[in-house]
Amino acid sequence: CAFLVSSFIDAAVAFAIYLQSGANAIETSNAVKAKMAELAKKFPDGISYAIPYDTTLFVSISIEEVIHTFFEAVVLVILVVYFFLQKWRATLIPILAVPVSIIGAFAGMYLLGFSINLLTLFGLILAIGIVVDDAIIVLENVERLMSEEHLTPKEAAFKAMREVSGPVVAVALVLSSVFLPIAFLGGMTGVMYRQFAVTIAISVLISAFVALSLTPALCAVLIKRQRSQKETGKFFGWFNLGFEKLTDWYISGVKFCLNNRKTTMLGFVGVLVGIIMLFRVVPGGLVPMEDQGSLLMAYNMPPASSLQRTLKFTDKVSALAKDMPEVKDIITISGYDILSSSQNTYSGISFIVLDDWNNRQLPSQKADAIAKKLTGIGMSQPEGIAYSFSMPPIMGLSMTGGFEGYVQNKAGHSSQELMDKVNELINAASQNPALSNVRTTFSVSTPQYNIELDREKAKALNVPINQIYSVMQATFGSLYVNDFTYKERNFRVTLQSEDKYRRSPDDLRYVYAKSNDSKLIPLSTLINVKRITGPELINRFNIFPAAKITGDPAPGYSSGQAIAAMEEVANQVLGPDYDLSWVGSAYQEKQTGGASTQAFAFGIIMIFLILAAQYEKWSLPIVVIMSVPFAVLGALIATWMRGLENDLYFQVGLVTLIGLAAKNAILIVEFAVMEVEAGKSYYDAAVSAARLRFRPIVMTSLAFTFGILPLVISSGAGAASRHAIGTGMVGGMIASTFVATLFVPMLFAILGERFDKDHILRRKIRKRALKRGRPLLKA
Repeated sequence: CAFLVSSFIDAAVAFAIYLQSGANAIETSNAVKAKMAELAKKFPDGISYAIPYDTTLFVSISIEEVIHTFFEAVVLVILVVYFFLQKWRATLIPILAVPVSIIGAFAGMYLLGFSINLLTLFGLILAIGIVVDDAIIVLENVERLMSEEHLTPKEAAFKAMREVSGPVVAVALVLSSVFLPIAFLGGMTGVMYRQFAVTIAISVLISAFVALSLTPALCAVLIKRQRSQKETGKFFGWFNLGFEKLTDWYISGVKFCLNNRKTTMLGFVGVLVGIIMLFRVVPGGLVPMEDQGSLLMAYNMPPASSLQRTLKFTDKVSALAKDMPEVKDIITISGYDILSSSQNTYSGISFIVLDDWNNRQLPSQKADAIAKKLTGIGMSQPEGIAYSFSMPPIMGLSMTGGFEGYVQNKAGHSSQELMDKVNELINAASQNPALSNVRTTFSVSTPQYNIELDREKAKALNVPINQIYSVMQATFGSLYVNDFTYKERNFRVTLQSEDKYRRSPDDLRYVYAKSNDSKLIPLSTLINVKRITGPELINRFNIFPAAKITGDPAPGYSSGQAIAAMEEVANQVLGPDYDLSWVGSAYQEKQTGGASTQAFAFGIIMIFLILAAQYEKWSLPIVVIMSVPFAVLGALIATWMRGLENDLYFQVGLVTLIGLAAKNAILIVEFAVMEVEAGKSYYDAAVSAARLRFRPIVMTSLAFTFGILPLVISSGAGAASRHAIGTGMVGGMIASTFVATLFVPMLFAILGERFDKDHILRRKIRKRALKRGRPLLKA
């Protein structure tokens, strides 16, 4: 949660505060700061404290940025709705659905134990554009009936509800059911998806209830009779004429698709091919790397270097880093290796706090660019090496912002053989353009002493074996004796020789072991000491001895591409006796791909089942589902053009697009079914429904698109996540609104004519009548 440093006059004590499972990071940080402020009042003179490193700062600022985006989205949605409705009284009706739905979402989050975090706030931002859709559908239909049939607002509200209650219910069920499978996903993917999904689902269901109850009542009360074009003003008159021309172009496109069905279906096949190709081209990832306002720097000295030598090196590099204008503060701890989580005298770690995001707007001032500069400083020192890297995007999954894994020794080879194989792997990885900074924490070059006990001599001198081991532990190691209490304080007694008496093997001659006949025997006569090199720490992963490797994607490559490249190199180098296994964020990224595919597939299945139950037909749900690929293609194109990744945030947006694309198709299909039931052919019904529903589709889609536009253009802390979730959704909505709506009427006509029994019967009668030469009307 926070890294605290208590400063004394000539010394310092550093300690960390870690978060318990289920605790709130910001509340914990505030509580720690309040307690430290309280304790500081009782500190003796000359003692103070500082908090140079606080990980909750990024969380707080990110949430503030998302909240700003939230209000920007509300304003943009209001403007878009007013732009189409052109009356403030009418605009007020769908806007009232926003606070009601958001408050309901907060109530649902509270009951489910969710907190206000980036995921739930993202869900609320997306919900702003979604919750106005149902109210807009009702309102637009009321105004259309008032304009075309000259009904009173109350009469138009009653008739409108008879026409659009079905689409409103269908849209709400589809949008909420898309997220239902996500709520049951396991692992980290399920945790991230669940809060986002439930937030939107609750908002959508509440907005549907508002649209079926409050919205028609407000329409009857607030809406006045239609004004003439002169009363709307020149600008809105120009806008309406322009939109009518756009509608005519759209209808021309719909008729072209209906009249050239084979050509259009080839275009649909091209869409599917494009999706497959783009999924291969767009790089994969877990979550985007963020500029979190801090960096890590790891130090490595030659093995067995003294702590004093390491301190000089870390102090030198830290001073050079502190001189950089982008660095605000730096905390350095010598004697700890963060990558292997072990203590030794030749490693160190620095926590580097960067300047505020507002003061680092240039690309050269971003965290990744600063990390490269710091690595250049650390690698240019003759005493040792130091390299800097970003914090992991999700704290706790890994130590670095790159990938981590273990090379497992599955055939019982020696540590030296494992080291040779790991070095071969690292050398091969360094030749791959997708990989950088591939390294290992495993080393077999640590100077050591191998001590062999001469058991025969010990037995001849009547010295117990355990006595020899105890003496060596108590002098050259440390031996716990007991605890005792003095002046209400507990003290631990540990036995150990002073430093000057345990510096070299020659000091063994001054240490004696007592034999059973009370003679003191020098240890140097009982043991043989040989200087060797070997591993300081041997890790085990899945039982097998293993060497940890870490690395980063090369500039221009994603983490998914780096993982795939590393696996390819491992398959070429390791052979059957060794295996590469992932941990941390790399492991989660591998797991995420399957989980997101399951969520997408189950979302499609839920849409199909719900629409099949509502329409009582198998063909119409297929029409709705076939509109989804256009949104997927648009999302992939937008993400690819901006150089982003197929990560968790993009996949969350993709699942949302399933429901939104289905919503647009449902609006056309519902009215087309009504037209068919009124006696029109499938061709005429498709054209008529497309013309009637084009304006509300464009209106609701643009409201949603402009609602998430602040995510796409945002900057500052957490901007990478906002770009990842917003960019794909904007591209998907544009494609769903202006491309998929051309295909949906054609698909409705094709499947309707194919599977409607009455239509098939009429077509057979028509063919027979024409064949026999009878008048068509009589037939």
